[in-house]
Amino acid sequence: MFNKLSAYQPQLLSVLRIVAGLLFLCHGTAKVLGFPAVEGVPPPGLSIAGLSGPLELIFGALLVLGLFTRPVAFLASGFCAVGYWYAHGPQGPFPISNGGETIALYCFVWLFFAAAGAGPWSVDAAMAKKA
Repeated sequence: MFNKLSAYQPQLLSVLRIVAGLLFLCHGTAKVLGFPAVEGVPPPGLSIAGLSGPLELIFGALLVLGLFTRPVAFLASGFCAVGYWYAHGPQGPFPISNGGETIALYCFVWLFFAAAGAGPWSVDAAMAKKA
C-alpha cells in the first residue's frame, strides 16, 4: 500500500513546501503585521530578533510560491540555525527543553528543500519548462 504513495512523491514535495512555507509565513505576519496577535513577539528592527519577522515574511512567501526555492531555502535554513543558537541555545542544548523544536525543524526542512528543489507545483518548475 505505502509503495503506491511513491508515485506521488513529486507532488507531495510541493505540498510539504507549500504547507511549511505557509506556516513560516505566519511567523512573519505575526511579527511584522501583528496578525495573528501573539504575545512576546520582537518588534522589527536591526537585530537578529528584529530581522526574523521580515525575513520569515519574505522567505515564507517565496517558498510558498516556489520561487528561487533553492537559494531562499538555503538562506532560510542558515537563518534558522543562527536563530536557534541565538534565541534558544542559551537556555540549553536540547530543543525539547529550550523551546526550539520548531526553529530546529524549519532549519532542516529548508536545508532539504535547498537540496531537493521546489517540486513540480512551483514557479521554479514553470520557469524551467519555459526555458
